[in-house]
Amino acid sequence: MFTEFATAALVTMLVTLDPPGLAPIFLSLTRGMSAAERRQVAVRASIIAFCIIGFFGVAGDVVLKALGVSLPAFRIAGGLLLFWIAFEMVFERRTERKQQTAETAITKDHIRNVAAFPLAIPLMAGPGALTATILLAGRAHGDAVLLITLAVICGLVILCCLAVFLAASSISKLLGITGNVVLTRLLGVILAALAVQFVIDGVKAAMAG
Repeated sequence: MFTEFATAALVTMLVTLDPPGLAPIFLSLTRGMSAAERRQVAVRASIIAFCIIGFFGVAGDVVLKALGVSLPAFRIAGGLLLFWIAFEMVFERRTERKQQTAETAITKDHIRNVAAFPLAIPLMAGPGALTATILLAGRAHGDAVLLITLAVICGLVILCCLAVFLAASSISKLLGITGNVVLTRLLGVILAALAVQFVIDGVKAAMAG
């Protein structure tokens, strides 16, 4: 149970946050900044994203109950949302959408601190990541060990994003255009399979209830 949960959580969070996919966007958002300024933006964005994801992991179920939404229903809806994200990744639509979101936000709101928006929200702690966190927290069924494991895994994935940000230039040159495309599509296929599993679990829970 523990190993299965930890593995599913790690893969799901890695795929939904997609650290390698954020590298080129981070470079575009911080264009013209010095290395120290980029490092400051990367650290601040990672902290903000972790706080938001952690909040939804802890209070997401409470919010659902307040809205009268059952966890099985959210699992099905969340699985469908994750599947759509996977579809976008496989057919190279997610990167384009993320870039458009970033460019629109900066142009429209004249954002000075890109760490909070759009880097942390919605590029890191976006709908997919928040949905996955709530679903995984629900799968823990209140088990303190599993919830702590989920928090640690979220922290590790955020650290992966931070490491990617700090090494964005090198990673982009190393992977190249072909490498980025192949990696994104591979992660998309994995996410699609996990999304289908979320839907199956939701349907089973709804029928059992």
